[in-house]
Amino acid sequence: MLELRPTCEHCNKPLPPESTDARICTFECTFCADCVDNILFNVCPNCGGGFERRPIRPKTNWKGDNNLEHNPASRTVKHRPVDPSAHASFAQRISKLSPQDR
Repeated sequence: MLELRPTCEHCNKPLPPESTDARICTFECTFCADCVDNILFNVCPNCGGGFERRPIRPKTNWKGDNNLEHNPASRTVKHRPVDPSAHASFAQRISKLSPQDR
């Protein structure tokens, strides 16, 4: 189950469970859309993969206790700012490849 991390790992912007601004990689590294687009160039600084929109976990218990009340979002902040120049060098090598080809 996704952790739904509470903030952007780079800028520490709040990303509550209902945020449509959250982006995750396959390892759940979590960043805001602005950082993904303008600093990371859709390259995860931790694994080199791409990012997708993080799904929204339902607030309402529509079926089987599959909601935020029974499966709350993480409260653990992982604030690990990226060095933009170091990341630019890293991303330059692979950013031209689509995430599925990395």
